[in-house]
Amino acid sequence: MKHLTVVAAALMILAACGKKDPVPPVPATSDGSGGGARPEKLANGEPGVITVKHVLIAFKDSGTNATRSKDEAQKLAYEVLNRAKSGEDFDKLMKELSDDSPTGGTYTLTNTGVAADKEKGEYERSGMVPAFGDVGFHINVNEIAVAEHDALKSPYGWHIIKRTK
Repeated sequence: MKHLTVVAAALMILAACGKKDPVPPVPATSDGSGGGARPEKLANGEPGVITVKHVLIAFKDSGTNATRSKDEAQKLAYEVLNRAKSGEDFDKLMKELSDDSPTGGTYTLTNTGVAADKEKGEYERSGMVPAFGDVGFHINVNEIAVAEHDALKSPYGWHIIKRTK
């Protein structure tokens, strides 16, 4: 019987070898800040935390108050993208053209597994439409790109995104 117990214990140890525990998220402190030791980059190469500005170009029936057609929205989105890439003031474009809330437009996002500090106004990547994070976490600081309208990933329209941090 003793022999079987030793064999069973050895089999359990061998079964555990080679298993990798999933990478746990950065633990949050009581203030939700993640203890200040948040990773600059994740293992996949993406940044841990970013700040982005965006101009949302929505269309009628997209869940906003926009009244333009979908085709008009797409045309305007690419006009805004070209203007922004040509050096036009992004804050001015946000203020004049965005269908985001009047106080919205600039967001700090934490990547998957990094605790958001909600008291500082940070948002978790998973709390935004997928296209927003998919673009924001893949562009460099001061780079501008568009998140295409997609019924599942970007249902509100087109997001012209500029990463600022």
